Amino acid sequence: MSVEIPVISEKDSAQPVPVSGDVFGYEYNEALVYQLVTTYLNNGRTGTKAQKNRSAVSGGGKKPWRQKGTGRARAGTIRSPLWRGGGATFAASPREYHMKLNKKMYRTGMRTIVSELLRQSRLQVSADLIPAEPKTKLVAEKLKDYGLLAERQRVLILVDRKDPMLTLAVRNIPDIQVSEAGRVDPVSLVAADKVVVTSAAAKVLEERLG
Repeated sequence: MSVEIPVISEKDSAQPVPVSGDVFGYEYNEALVYQLVTTYLNNGRTGTKAQKNRSAVSGGGKKPWRQKGTGRARAGTIRSPLWRGGGATFAASPREYHMKLNKKMYRTGMRTIVSELLRQSRLQVSADLIPAEPKTKLVAEKLKDYGLLAERQRVLILVDRKDPMLTLAVRNIPDIQVSEAGRVDPVSLVAADKVVVTSAAAKVLEERLG
Protein backbone atom coordinates (compact mmCIF):
# COMPACT_ATOMS: atom_id res chain seq x y z
CA MET A 1 0.00 0.00 0.00
CA SER A 2 1.23 3.47 -0.84
CA VAL A 3 0.10 6.99 -0.04
CA GLU A 4 0.89 10.34 -1.65
CA ILE A 5 2.40 13.50 -0.22
CA PRO A 6 0.39 16.31 -1.84
CA VAL A 7 1.82 19.41 -3.52
CA ILE A 8 1.80 22.51 -1.35
CA SER A 9 0.33 24.81 -4.01
CA GLU A 10 -1.26 24.68 -7.44
CA LYS A 11 1.47 27.05 -8.63
CA ASP A 12 4.15 24.52 -7.65
CA SER A 13 5.60 22.49 -10.50
CA ALA A 14 6.01 19.41 -8.31
CA GLN A 15 3.96 16.24 -8.56
CA PRO A 16 2.52 14.36 -5.57
CA VAL A 17 5.14 11.97 -4.25
CA PRO A 18 4.07 8.33 -3.74
CA VAL A 19 5.53 6.91 -0.52
CA SER A 20 5.17 3.73 1.50
CA GLY A 21 2.03 3.41 3.59
CA ASP A 22 4.05 1.43 6.13
CA VAL A 23 5.97 4.63 6.91
CA PHE A 24 3.54 7.46 6.13
CA GLY A 25 0.31 5.64 6.94
CA TYR A 26 1.16 4.53 10.45
CA GLU A 27 -1.45 4.48 13.21
CA TYR A 28 -1.11 7.35 15.69
CA ASN A 29 0.38 6.46 19.07
CA GLU A 30 0.28 9.44 21.42
CA ALA A 31 2.10 7.71 24.29
CA LEU A 32 5.01 6.74 22.04
CA VAL A 33 5.29 10.24 20.57
CA TYR A 34 5.35 11.69 24.09
CA GLN A 35 8.08 9.26 25.11
CA LEU A 36 10.11 10.02 21.99
CA VAL A 37 9.93 13.81 22.42
CA THR A 38 10.64 13.62 26.16
CA THR A 39 13.66 11.39 25.59
CA TYR A 40 15.07 13.70 22.92
CA LEU A 41 14.68 16.80 25.12
CA ASN A 42 16.12 15.12 28.22
CA ASN A 43 19.14 13.84 26.32
CA GLY A 44 19.94 17.44 25.42
CA ARG A 45 20.22 18.47 29.08
CA THR A 46 23.59 18.55 30.81
CA GLY A 47 22.57 18.52 34.49
CA THR A 48 25.71 20.38 35.67
CA LYS A 49 24.16 22.36 38.52
CA ALA A 50 26.20 21.78 41.70
CA GLN A 51 26.62 23.28 45.15
CA LYS A 52 28.81 22.41 48.13
CA ASN A 53 27.39 20.89 51.29
CA ARG A 54 29.08 21.35 54.65
CA SER A 55 31.42 18.40 54.11
CA ALA A 56 32.62 19.75 50.74
CA VAL A 57 33.47 23.27 51.96
CA SER A 58 37.13 23.63 52.92
CA GLY A 59 38.18 24.51 56.46
CA GLY A 60 36.10 24.32 59.62
CA GLY A 61 37.85 21.34 61.12
CA LYS A 62 38.42 23.06 64.44
CA LYS A 63 35.71 24.07 66.87
CA PRO A 64 35.66 27.91 66.71
CA TRP A 65 35.38 28.35 70.50
CA ARG A 66 34.88 26.26 73.59
CA GLN A 67 31.47 24.84 74.34
CA LYS A 68 30.73 26.80 77.53
CA GLY A 69 31.67 30.00 79.26
CA THR A 70 31.95 32.42 76.31
CA GLY A 71 28.37 33.69 76.36
CA ARG A 72 28.00 32.83 72.69
CA ALA A 73 25.88 30.14 71.08
CA ARG A 74 27.38 26.69 70.72
CA ALA A 75 29.23 26.14 67.45
CA GLY A 76 31.06 23.09 66.15
CA THR A 77 32.32 24.38 62.78
CA ILE A 78 32.50 27.61 60.84
CA ARG A 79 31.26 25.68 57.76
CA SER A 80 27.78 25.12 59.20
CA PRO A 81 24.91 26.12 56.86
CA LEU A 82 23.99 28.72 59.48
CA TRP A 83 27.25 30.56 58.95
CA ARG A 84 28.19 32.85 56.11
CA GLY A 85 30.52 30.91 53.80
CA GLY A 86 29.20 27.61 55.09
CA GLY A 87 27.84 24.74 53.05
CA ALA A 88 24.34 24.64 51.59
CA THR A 89 21.73 22.78 53.61
CA PHE A 90 20.29 20.82 50.68
CA ALA A 91 23.09 21.18 48.15
CA ALA A 92 22.32 20.51 44.50
CA SER A 93 24.45 17.83 42.87
CA PRO A 94 25.09 17.03 39.18
CA ARG A 95 22.24 14.97 37.73
CA GLU A 96 22.11 12.60 34.79
CA TYR A 97 19.01 13.18 32.63
CA HIS A 98 19.86 10.67 29.91
CA MET A 99 17.05 8.36 28.83
CA LYS A 100 17.32 5.35 26.55
CA LEU A 101 15.00 4.55 23.64
CA ASN A 102 15.76 1.59 21.41
CA LYS A 103 16.00 1.95 17.62
CA LYS A 104 12.73 0.17 16.88
CA MET A 105 10.76 2.47 19.18
CA TYR A 106 12.52 5.51 17.70
CA ARG A 107 11.66 4.55 14.11
CA THR A 108 8.08 3.69 15.07
CA GLY A 109 7.69 7.03 16.86
CA MET A 110 9.05 8.95 13.87
CA ARG A 111 6.70 7.05 11.53
CA THR A 112 3.83 8.00 13.81
CA ILE A 113 4.78 11.68 13.66
CA VAL A 114 5.19 11.93 9.87
CA SER A 115 1.99 9.93 9.33
CA GLU A 116 0.02 12.28 11.56
CA LEU A 117 1.53 15.30 9.80
CA LEU A 118 0.35 13.88 6.48
CA ARG A 119 -3.15 13.14 7.83
CA GLN A 120 -3.44 16.71 9.12
CA SER A 121 -2.24 18.16 5.76
CA ARG A 122 0.81 19.61 7.50
CA LEU A 123 3.25 17.64 5.33
CA GLN A 124 3.49 18.72 1.70
CA VAL A 125 5.96 18.57 -1.16
CA SER A 126 7.53 21.37 -3.21
CA ALA A 127 9.94 21.42 -6.13
CA ASP A 128 10.93 25.06 -6.46
CA LEU A 129 11.79 26.30 -2.98
CA ILE A 130 15.55 26.06 -3.44
CA PRO A 131 16.73 29.37 -4.99
CA ALA A 132 19.28 29.78 -7.74
CA GLU A 133 21.14 32.32 -5.60
CA PRO A 134 21.26 32.98 -1.85
CA LYS A 135 18.69 35.80 -1.74
CA THR A 136 16.08 35.99 0.99
CA LYS A 137 13.68 37.81 -1.33
CA LEU A 138 13.43 34.82 -3.70
CA VAL A 139 12.47 32.35 -0.98
CA ALA A 140 10.24 34.86 0.81
CA GLU A 141 8.22 35.37 -2.38
CA LYS A 142 7.72 31.62 -2.74
CA LEU A 143 6.65 31.23 0.88
CA LYS A 144 4.28 34.15 0.46
CA ASP A 145 2.72 32.50 -2.59
CA TYR A 146 2.19 29.38 -0.46
CA GLY A 147 0.51 31.46 2.26
CA LEU A 148 3.14 30.58 4.85
CA LEU A 149 4.49 34.05 5.63
CA ALA A 150 1.21 35.89 6.10
CA GLU A 151 0.09 33.55 8.89
CA ARG A 152 3.50 33.52 10.61
CA GLN A 153 3.54 29.77 10.84
CA ARG A 154 6.51 27.73 11.98
CA VAL A 155 7.73 26.12 8.79
CA LEU A 156 10.24 23.27 8.55
CA ILE A 157 11.85 22.74 5.14
CA LEU A 158 13.36 19.30 4.59
CA VAL A 159 15.98 18.73 1.91
CA ASP A 160 17.87 15.59 0.94
CA ARG A 161 21.25 17.23 1.55
CA LYS A 162 22.49 20.53 2.91
CA ASP A 163 22.03 23.37 0.45
CA PRO A 164 24.06 26.56 1.17
CA MET A 165 21.83 28.66 -1.09
CA LEU A 166 18.67 27.78 0.82
CA THR A 167 20.34 28.02 4.23
CA LEU A 168 21.61 31.53 3.54
CA ALA A 169 18.33 32.62 1.98
CA VAL A 170 16.08 31.67 4.91
CA ARG A 171 18.27 32.55 7.89
CA ASN A 172 16.78 36.04 8.20
CA ILE A 173 13.15 34.90 7.85
CA PRO A 174 11.48 34.33 11.25
CA ASP A 175 9.97 30.92 12.06
CA ILE A 176 11.60 29.18 9.07
CA GLN A 177 13.95 26.25 9.69
CA VAL A 178 15.88 24.10 7.22
CA SER A 179 17.00 20.57 8.01
CA GLU A 180 18.29 17.48 6.22
CA ALA A 181 15.69 14.74 6.03
CA GLY A 182 18.22 12.16 7.18
CA ARG A 183 18.98 14.12 10.36
CA VAL A 184 15.67 15.73 11.30
CA ASP A 185 14.67 15.34 14.95
CA PRO A 186 11.20 14.59 16.39
CA VAL A 187 10.89 17.91 18.25
CA SER A 188 11.34 19.94 15.05
CA LEU A 189 8.68 17.86 13.31
CA VAL A 190 6.16 18.13 16.13
CA ALA A 191 6.74 21.87 16.61
CA ALA A 192 6.28 22.76 12.93
CA ASP A 193 2.92 24.03 11.70
CA LYS A 194 3.93 23.06 8.17
CA VAL A 195 6.61 20.68 6.91
CA VAL A 196 7.64 21.24 3.29
CA VAL A 197 9.79 18.56 1.67
CA THR A 198 11.46 18.14 -1.69
CA SER A 199 10.79 14.94 -3.64
CA ALA A 200 14.30 13.70 -2.90
CA ALA A 201 13.92 14.50 0.81
CA ALA A 202 10.67 12.53 0.96
CA LYS A 203 12.47 9.46 -0.37
CA VAL A 204 15.33 9.92 2.10
CA LEU A 205 12.81 10.12 4.94
CA GLU A 206 11.10 6.98 3.65
CA GLU A 207 14.39 5.06 3.49
CA ARG A 208 15.46 6.25 6.94
CA LEU A 209 12.22 5.16 8.62
CA GLY A 210 11.49 2.11 6.49
